[in-house]
Amino acid sequence: MTKEKFNEVIDFAIKGEEEAVKFYQELQLRTKFKARKEMLKDLENMEMGHIVILENIRSKGMKDVTVEKVVNLNISEYVVDVTPYDDMTYQDILIVAMKKEEQAVNLYTDLAGNFPGTDLETLFLKLAAEEIGHKLQFETLYDEHVLREN
Repeated sequence: MTKEKFNEVIDFAIKGEEEAVKFYQELQLRTKFKARKEMLKDLENMEMGHIVILENIRSKGMKDVTVEKVVNLNISEYVVDVTPYDDMTYQDILIVAMKKEEQAVNLYTDLAGNFPGTDLETLFLKLAAEEIGHKLQFETLYDEHVLREN
């Protein structure tokens, strides 16, 4: 793969992460409660962390990139999508976050499937694993604070 093509792929992934950052920033403006704003700020920071990972891969290459196996509770696949609204409940914030991460996982997994046996497959699987890790955090919170309380 050419360096130009590799950079195009990194740019594509960074653009998606920047959109996620903006999404969580906008949600922060729509809620009044400090705890919810802080949670949304944490989500924003996680997405910004992906941008750092991508920039590091751009500068250092793929030789040290590993794909970790992450548990997937699959809760997001069984909850109904929520459209963001002003002053969202904790439950709805978790659902929006789970669904957002689920979409990213599906995108990166599908992209990886287009490049079997290449550095691009490894890159996309790495990004999918990162997103699954974040999704797991939200699914765990949902399981502990929503499912068990209901």
